Amino acid sequence: MADAPILGAAASKKVKLDDAAFGARFNGPLVHESVRAELNARRQGTASTKTRGKVRGGGAKPWRQKGTGRARAGSSRSPIWTGGGIVFGPQPRHYTFKVNRKERRAALRSALSAHAERGTIAILDPSPFDEPSTKQAHELIADWSGGGSVLVVLSEEQADVALSFRNLRRVSVLPSSNCGVADVVGAAALLISEDALDELTKRAKGEKAAAEEADE
Repeated sequence: MADAPILGAAASKKVKLDDAAFGARFNGPLVHESVRAELNARRQGTASTKTRGKVRGGGAKPWRQKGTGRARAGSSRSPIWTGGGIVFGPQPRHYTFKVNRKERRAALRSALSAHAERGTIAILDPSPFDEPSTKQAHELIADWSGGGSVLVVLSEEQADVALSFRNLRRVSVLPSSNCGVADVVGAAALLISEDALDELTKRAKGEKAAAEEADE
């Protein structure tokens, strides 16, 4: 069973990680599909262009059909004219596609297990951050992160703790409810509070598995 150190505590103090959530085999294709789905869902899809029917003007024929020596033209808003409409331009759309719930959970388990295997996951003790302190947060993760990108995952109730980390370079802060596979995979290291760890573990294992474990 993997474990994670608690930053700021004694070196021997560690937290055991749930083997079902942090001991899975990495499934590359499934993680790739989930990351694509999450990133696509974040796209606004508001890009829009006007076709020749939507461009203002162009109702009158620019010149008569014959006798001018020039090519025939029926509208000054033709796509081949400057100021004309756009052919096959982007239109508002959505890029989302469905990934099954079990696949999303399996992908999250794969991403978390990869960090557990590499030893790039640590537990945050939020007690020293009663008041926001960016300096204290920097000193806490400077040596541990090795200069790589860090994802700090906190619970919804720990919003005040996030103020200490949000201005640090290459550090992202997310609540556990909004932490997706793309965020976990994209970070070089994970710093998670114990409350957020419990929430992520339940998400990765699924509500049914968590309920069965509680009954035992």
